[in-house]
Amino acid sequence: QVQLVESGGGLVQPGGSLRLSCAASGSIFIISIANMGWYRQAPGKQRELVARITSRGATYYADSVKGRFTISRDNAKNTVYLQMNSLKPEDTADYYCFSGQSQGQGTQVTVSS
Repeated sequence: QVQLVESGGGLVQPGGSLRLSCAASGSIFIISIANMGWYRQAPGKQRELVARITSRGATYYADSVKGRFTISRDNAKNTVYLQMNSLKPEDTADYYCFSGQSQGQGTQVTVSS
């Protein structure tokens, strides 16, 4: 069992930045070997995989966020981060952290002037 707690969402103006954090607890073995990452879901839209990072640090980004978002993980702290720069209104969504098959409760990101 893995529990995930996200933080760092909020309201930001277009062009601004936010940093999301997700702290994992529970099975240390599962956390250490699992892929971690972020999904997002905007109202009326399908869930989208935003970014993913393996236990060895290999990364994947959705085309929509490449060059603007950076995912990283601190294995000593069992935490994954999503640095979001140059935010656009279309980035507005609920962002959900995942570790393996576990998912957090989500944090809301709103990009608006």
